[in-house]
Amino acid sequence: MKKILSILFAVMILFQSGVIAAEKPDYEKYGQIAIAVVKADYPGEAVTEYQYLGRKKLMNDQVEDGFLFNVTENGKKVDVTVKVRHSLANNKMLNLTVEEITGQ
Repeated sequence: MKKILSILFAVMILFQSGVIAAEKPDYEKYGQIAIAVVKADYPGEAVTEYQYLGRKKLMNDQVEDGFLFNVTENGKKVDVTVKVRHSLANNKMLNLTVEEITGQ
């Protein structure tokens, strides 16, 4: 019992001292860019949350992260996807596409 408590105490100290820090997901940077783009495309609408759709590996060091937003335009709900293509090697954005999903 003392051994377990000692381990728990050590882990708590590590968390408090910052040795074990929670990392932000690497897609967060591109999620913030996606939010800014959707806010610009749908002004006056509150956009604070999105659903991360996942990552597709493309070629070499390129990947594409997808995001889904639910916004309201003229009183009508609209689903919007944002796809951000970027390089893992230099962490730079290469392409961004915004698309409304229709027929739902």
